[in-house]
This record gives sequence, C-alpha cells and structure tokens, in this order.
Amino acid sequence: MQQFTKIQEMKDYLRPMQSAGQKIGLVPTMGYLHEGHLSLIRRAVQESDIAVVSIFVNPIQFGPSEDLAKYPHNLAKDLELIDKTGAAVVFTPDAVEMYGDNHLTFVHVEKITDILCGPFRPGHFQGVATVVNKLFNIVRPDKAYFGQKDGQQAMVIQKMVRDLNMDVTIITCPTVREADGLAMSSRNTYLNVAERSQAPVLYQVLTAAKDMIQGSITDGVLIKKQIKTMISSKPLANIEYISLVDASSFREISQVSGPVMIALAVKFGATRLIDNIIVEG
Repeated sequence: MQQFTKIQEMKDYLRPMQSAGQKIGLVPTMGYLHEGHLSLIRRAVQESDIAVVSIFVNPIQFGPSEDLAKYPHNLAKDLELIDKTGAAVVFTPDAVEMYGDNHLTFVHVEKITDILCGPFRPGHFQGVATVVNKLFNIVRPDKAYFGQKDGQQAMVIQKMVRDLNMDVTIITCPTVREADGLAMSSRNTYLNVAERSQAPVLYQVLTAAKDMIQGSITDGVLIKKQIKTMISSKPLANIEYISLVDASSFREISQVSGPVMIALAVKFGATRLIDNIIVEG
C-alpha cells in the first residue's frame, strides 16, 4: 500500500495507470475509520483496479462553533485497517497542501443545501462540495463511494457531478449500523454512557416511520408527530429537525406519494447525530 501526502506525487503515481486504462475507485474520508468506512473501501477494492482512500479532516466544512479541534483521529490505526482491505493507495494531505495560504475558490450547490442540515451548519456543504471537487481533480476516479448515512451529502455530491459534467460515477452504499441500530459514526465516540444508551432511538423512530408508510399512512405531519413523540421520550435527546423529502428531487413533502427520505438530526448532550432511511411510498 502506497501513502502520499503531496498532491503532485499523488497525480504522478496515478496518471500512468489511468493512461493504461486502469479504473480508479475513491473513498473520501476524514479518518478515524470504522466498519462503515471499511465497507466502502472493500467495495471500491472489489470494483476497481486501484482503490484510493483519502484521509483529510476538511477545515472548511466545520463552523466556528463546531468540533474541528477535537475531531477524533488515529492515523496509524487507520493505515493498518486500510492495508487489510487491499486498497492500493492512501492520500493523507494536510490543510496547507490542500488549500495553500490564499484559497479563494469554492463550490456551492444551491437549494438542496438550504434544508435539513443546511440551516444548522451554514457553509458546511460548500466546504464538502469544494473538497470533494478538489479530490476528484487530484485522483480523477472512475467511481467514488459515499455512505447513505450522510444522505444529504451524497445528494449534494451527485448534483455537483451532474451539473459540472464530471466523469465520475457516485456510488451510495447502505448505512452500516451497530447491533442496536445506531448508525456508525466517528462522532459516536463523543457520547457518554447515558447518551449512548438513548441514541438508538434514532433508528427505532425511522423504522417506526417506515412501518407507518408501508401501512398506508401517508400524512407527513402525522408521521413527523409520531417520530417527535418517540424521540422526546428520551430525556437526553434534543431534536434539531425531522424531515420528509422526496428522494429524487429532495423537496420537502407533506404527503408521501413515492420514494421518500425520512431524515433527522438530534443532539445528545453536545453530540449531534444524523440518520435517515429511504422508504418506497
């Protein structure tokens, strides 16, 4: 497994292989890897000639009051885990390498960043779109892999790729969960014992909402009311949003009439967790 920290070295390594027709798969991460990340990497290894994993905690997707300074990291362990997957390359730049000292260009995807997490994390998706665009330009992958847990992020990246005519296929992979249903996330490590015991309510309410829809309940207000009631029964939970959006257009809906994404963000103490499922209405 090769590791590169410099953009030009990364390009110089990959370009001859791409010219020879080898297919590249990219898994962008911020490190502190868990089974969710590893499932993406293993799929990239399976579907690509060369699987590339990037580890970069992207500063421009964090707000001033968010957790950039304490975001968990363990590069040595990450490299060990990646090596076991069979990935060929790891790209581990720092912020100076990625942005220099006078970075003035950003990518902004409109409208679909104005809902769900957007109002609570201003600038976040601009930071995500910018860094992913940069990674695509550096690696030039044929396919790039993202998790459904970050469903809005996946939608933003898909829209960016379509609108900017990028030659990369976005693969969105199923959310990987703990045994009790909690979606795997690096931020789960922030939860104390009491918070962790209550956090599985997120998947419980999503499953209950899915059952309601499959039981022919299509009133979005009623569905969200039931979700709110269930989450509010957990004293450490503080709801940021509960939303139903059309899974294709990403428009907020009040009546389920097709595939719908049920998405939510809830804080347990200072830890903000997100989750979602897609239900065929």
